[in-house]
Amino acid sequence: MAKDPYQTLGVKKDASQDEIQKAYRRLAKKLHPDLNPGDKEAEAKFKDLSAAYDIVGDAAKRARFDKGEIDATGAERPPERRFYRDFADAGGQGHAYASDEGFADLGGAEDFFADLFGRGAARGNRPRRGSDMRYRLELDFLDAFNGAKRTLTMPTGGQLDVTIPPGTGDGTVLRLRGKGGPGANGGEAGDALLEIAVRPHATFVRRGDDVHVEVALPLRVAVLGGKIEVPTPSGAVAMTVPAWTSSGKKLRLKGKGAPKAGGGQGDEYVTLNIALPEAPDPALAAFMRQDKAGE
Repeated sequence: MAKDPYQTLGVKKDASQDEIQKAYRRLAKKLHPDLNPGDKEAEAKFKDLSAAYDIVGDAAKRARFDKGEIDATGAERPPERRFYRDFADAGGQGHAYASDEGFADLGGAEDFFADLFGRGAARGNRPRRGSDMRYRLELDFLDAFNGAKRTLTMPTGGQLDVTIPPGTGDGTVLRLRGKGGPGANGGEAGDALLEIAVRPHATFVRRGDDVHVEVALPLRVAVLGGKIEVPTPSGAVAMTVPAWTSSGKKLRLKGKGAPKAGGGQGDEYVTLNIALPEAPDPALAAFMRQDKAGE
């Protein structure tokens, strides 16, 4: 028997979707098979955790589970049937009566037996789609930006090869069709929903499709102008800096941002911060003293 998903996640039944997601992420970090190689107990708990999140992590499925329409495995529950005794206990409404045609039931006995021996059985045997399975994958900034390939270990022990499209952002959910739970009675398999979490980068900051970076600007280049090397997620490039560029100036490298969903790429914005030479420069110091003396 499947465990109660709320108990598995360690949340109350009135928990918000955000609280449920945070509980899942916290437990998934502890129990993921990649972090517990060879630990069968952790693997089993992770499998239960994923199944629980598949039910209550999806608002629509959660509502159906709370109403009793599906069970903890996501399987359909048969509609509740009310018998003659139920109506009799309800104050005499809908009780059986005699007629020339025999006994009938105002509560719908004919429909009940038709469903039980005919239509109901047909519904039970009809193809049912498998449940969607949710996973979370952490990626380095550059792998998400430039695209990558990963192999995931499934709760069942199998493996899933995943291609990360270039430009994938934090919070993106990739749908892998047919890689979820198996269908029933010949129904199609569900999908695997892979949520991407991108780790922060020491140099680059992404905002939408654009990338922002801060670069040290030599004082000589700031005064005289020239070219400097600037890092981008796809490799370093040379950028021309005009003369008399102040610290804090922001320049744009067109097309060096993230790939856009509709085609093309964002831009990279470079903030320049004037930096003095690492070693003391006597000539520069002398010039500044001379300049000050002329004031």
